[in-house]
Amino acid sequence: MALVAPRSGDAIFANIEHVNAELFTMTYGAIVRQLLTDLGEVEEVNKQLDQMGYNIGIRLIDEFLAKSNVSRCVDFRETADVIAKVGFKMFLGVTASVTNWDAEGTCCSIVLEDNPLVDFVELPDNYQGLYYCNILSGVIRGALDMVSMKAEVTWLRDALRGDDVFELQVKLLKQVPEEYPYKDDE
Repeated sequence: MALVAPRSGDAIFANIEHVNAELFTMTYGAIVRQLLTDLGEVEEVNKQLDQMGYNIGIRLIDEFLAKSNVSRCVDFRETADVIAKVGFKMFLGVTASVTNWDAEGTCCSIVLEDNPLVDFVELPDNYQGLYYCNILSGVIRGALDMVSMKAEVTWLRDALRGDDVFELQVKLLKQVPEEYPYKDDE
């Protein structure tokens, strides 16, 4: 049986069904606006966006693994690279870069220079505490959780707040050993 080579983010993105980018951006904006109206407090909206992203991430990982043919990553460094170069390209059509590794290889930054979620968006002064794209941190956290990696994902830089790029810090808290529900020898 021949091994199937992993597909690049570009190849996967070219072969999947796309949603109109403007429709996607406007729909996401409407969701954020409705959360702001319903919840009232920016910090609560940040938590809700993160939780929504987490719920998406735990489901999105299945589609990612099925369509990308990516084999098991050997370490967190390789996992972060696959998220940045294949995952972001596959689902958002953008490529991110991985930088700022710590000495242990358990903490890095994922940098997005282009972010389709923020097209047409300007944050008013009274919402400067809002992490508008916090759904992305939840998606990453949820997807990593499903591959046995507990992680903390926080925003370091945000172009909506005047920074030049979007930068997420991903910190591996622990690698959970896989547990199987039954033993083969019983």
